[in-house]
Amino acid sequence: QVQLIESGGGLVQPRGSLRLSCAASGLTLGSYSMAWFRQAPGKEREFVCAITSSGGRISYTDSVRGRFTISRDNAKNTVYLQMNSLKTEDTAVYYCAANPNTYQATNLPTYYLYWGQGTQVTVSS
Repeated sequence: QVQLIESGGGLVQPRGSLRLSCAASGLTLGSYSMAWFRQAPGKEREFVCAITSSGGRISYTDSVRGRFTISRDNAKNTVYLQMNSLKTEDTAVYYCAANPNTYQATNLPTYYLYWGQGTQVTVSS
């Protein structure tokens, strides 16, 4: 049974930082490109960032570029999202997702086969 389990969410003040983790079981993470998406209340799910299986190609949505960093440790079967300089508009449930295409850091959710349950990130003073 494939599982992606996100952790590390919580409440943080504006300009603060959080590090999200996505631990995989039932699959070899190194055989997948990985991404983070988010969904704010009343909004559609949106792409945040993605990384290919080797880490050689990374893409970010414009609103997080320079503040967020995606990384992966295939030996630990884990993907990370370091979020710095957080803003209130970053408040959302954050989901990790796995794409069996190893060289695609795509922003299209239809390419992602497996999804986690999400972790809540709330940015508020």
